[in-house]
Amino acid sequence: MNKIITFSIPKTIHMRKLLFFIAVSSIIISCDQQTGGVANNSSASGADIHLYEYFNYGDTGVQMAGIKMIPVQTPEGSFNVWVKRFGNNPRIKVLLLHGGPAATHQYMEVFESFFPKEGFEFYEYDQLGCGNSDKPTDTSLWVLDRFVEEVEQVRQTIKADSTNFYILGNSWGGILGMQYALKYQNNMKSLIVANMMASCPEYGKYAEDVLAKQMDPKVLAELRAIEAKGDFDNPRYDELLFPNFYNEHICRLNPWPEPVVRAFSSLNKTIYVMMQGPSEFGIGGNLANWDIKNRLKEIRIPTLMIGAKHDTMDPKAMEEQSKIVQKGRYLYCPNGSHLAMYDDQKVFFDGVIKFIHDVDSGQFK
Repeated sequence: MNKIITFSIPKTIHMRKLLFFIAVSSIIISCDQQTGGVANNSSASGADIHLYEYFNYGDTGVQMAGIKMIPVQTPEGSFNVWVKRFGNNPRIKVLLLHGGPAATHQYMEVFESFFPKEGFEFYEYDQLGCGNSDKPTDTSLWVLDRFVEEVEQVRQTIKADSTNFYILGNSWGGILGMQYALKYQNNMKSLIVANMMASCPEYGKYAEDVLAKQMDPKVLAELRAIEAKGDFDNPRYDELLFPNFYNEHICRLNPWPEPVVRAFSSLNKTIYVMMQGPSEFGIGGNLANWDIKNRLKEIRIPTLMIGAKHDTMDPKAMEEQSKIVQKGRYLYCPNGSHLAMYDDQKVFFDGVIKFIHDVDSGQFK
């Protein structure tokens, strides 16, 4: 049989413990009410963001995880683009512009691992024609100037302005970001260009004079023969490009991160080929002659240019661009490629986050 053992506790000790418990409980409840039931997250920029506030978007009705289909007007009618919001911070709103063109927001999902911890409000976004957005078939829509107007309509919908609007564009998204800034920088706080030169002719020359010469001559000769025939759908073309070019200069991780694989699998090839050309190995679409290098000096807002040692883009050109804009900074990723956000992740995100905090706090120089 189990015995029940009892202890006699003097009344005075019992009362003291009870009073201590009540006092501690009062402090905890008071702190809990002040922070909305969660710990206080103070960002380096000085903005105190409570978790309750960060995840409160003020939505009414059916909740959809911050996702909205935003209507955009085009010369060919109205269409909807997919945008997903993360966080609530009226001081910092970052719009992520994916590459491709038409590669989807999916590979930009990596920002979900870093930006929420900083209290940044940010938006993943599928540009018209790809991913979860409408996919009209009118090819007249796939021109740079129309995409610029699309971004402006997205900005208006998310209610961002010159006090809080940051654009971060990677690859083609960098082209779009720079072109947008040249027309609408009065609506922006800052620009981040990740892995994109300001001149497509110079990009093509770098691919030809530098990157091509790093390849096995036999592989290069076979690639050139396929290109000369225009036989880009030949499976052999990708068989050669992936191990000899993409794995060297697009993303150096093996295997590729799952979001990157999804993005490549979802790419709208019609838009991609029309604007970029059939591969990342040089450029041959309607962007082939795009060159705003001489106009970079017109960009007045704080701008971060990101280059990487193994990138398809010349890192020295990225550094030069940071000196041409009026308020520039350069971030170099020594182990990175075109997707340095993955293969040189710490350098990339430490640099991006510091830049945003510096701009927000007025400490950017």
